[in-house]
Amino acid sequence: MRVGELARRTGTTVRALRYYESAGLVVPRRLGNGYREYDAIAVRLVAQIRELMALGLTVEETRPFVESIAGGADDADVCAAAVATYRSTITGLQERIGKLTAQRDALDARLDAAATQVVPGSAAAGTDPATLVGTRLPPLSFYGTDGRPVDLGALGDGRTVIFVYPLTGRPGVDLPNGLLEVHGARGSTEQAAWFRDHHAELRAAGAARVYGLSAQSTGYQRELAHRLRLPYPLIPDPRLTLADALRLPTRTAGDMTLYERLTLIIADGAVEQVFHPIPDPASHPLHVMRWLTKRRQAPGSVAAA
Repeated sequence: MRVGELARRTGTTVRALRYYESAGLVVPRRLGNGYREYDAIAVRLVAQIRELMALGLTVEETRPFVESIAGGADDADVCAAAVATYRSTITGLQERIGKLTAQRDALDARLDAAATQVVPGSAAAGTDPATLVGTRLPPLSFYGTDGRPVDLGALGDGRTVIFVYPLTGRPGVDLPNGLLEVHGARGSTEQAAWFRDHHAELRAAGAARVYGLSAQSTGYQRELAHRLRLPYPLIPDPRLTLADALRLPTRTAGDMTLYERLTLIIADGAVEQVFHPIPDPASHPLHVMRWLTKRRQAPGSVAAA
């Protein structure tokens, strides 16, 4: 078979096959016209190389296994050289694990030291959220995680749900304990997931659109939106411009200022309802849906777009 066919059958690239050839692992025959021709056994050889490389072996370390198959062995693992290679690779992995463990422990120590420098969350001055009802939203422009512009002063017809949350973390990345102890910081991921799982029901209950908003950067929000596959965009507001415009309550932790958790229902450009405080973020969206359902059933209610 030609090199293109071998690449297709083994799921690799022509460039990789050329490399295996240069290492003397998968060697084709030369035809009279100069073309390379691979025997059928080349499929097994390439599959063996790729399998072992996925286990952490280098291309060169696959040589005894490949040579064993090329020599007619049914099981490439039975030769002494293969056993020695396994042992050598495992020893190398154990050394790397030891180094990585030491690095992790050192980072943990620095993280704990940094966390002790974070002061407990303190409330910043702000308007009582309940007094915001009837307030018109200012014309603040953002870009959501879907890349589209969002003008809070021109959200469109129907009701808009904006749930404001403090922060979310990333898998495998611990936040300093001081930040997690900020009132309301926990539960944001679960809240976002609930709004995702019941997005269609919220729309049916009367929400024309749903947004999440926090002071975190676009990068953090895009990671969350991608990981949770959110059907609605998140709005990054790291400068707390909405908090300044409406005097929304915030919390400080060290050098970070975060939003307090609250939810705004916007209709005709003005705040129609405020949910604050929110003691249980995970179940809060259910309360929002119930409120929307009741309001939609009320005479003269704003209809969803």
